[in-house]
Amino acid sequence: MARPRQAPQLLLAILVALVAIAYQEKKKTFISVQEVPASEAFVVTTLKYVTREFNQESDDKYNFRIVRVLKVKRLVTDHMEYHVNFEMRRTTCRRLEANNCSFQEGELYKQIECFYSVFVVPWFEKYKILRKNCTNG
Repeated sequence: MARPRQAPQLLLAILVALVAIAYQEKKKTFISVQEVPASEAFVVTTLKYVTREFNQESDDKYNFRIVRVLKVKRLVTDHMEYHVNFEMRRTTCRRLEANNCSFQEGELYKQIECFYSVFVVPWFEKYKILRKNCTNG
């Protein structure tokens, strides 16, 4: 007769264990967090991806290009995340143009400062923008 009473307790214990495991899965535990140079190969490809995505999503008639990288942090778990702060400026190239673009001057001058958090699995060339924020500079 003791077994029927233990069954709900056992099910409750299993449920609590599953909830705890699911919570731990959602929590990110980074193995390494460090500032890295913008010249690092995976950072360069990530910045190219970010620039391309920014220009594709932008409503501006002209493309933007990164002028200066302010800070790059690399966070490592089973993948990498890059947190990048940079400045971009509007170029003279229209949306479908991409080569040898100089920066706009005068009335069309525009500079913005951006922060992007990017999920990266560089060995599979997989990128996903997790967060982004750009403000007029």
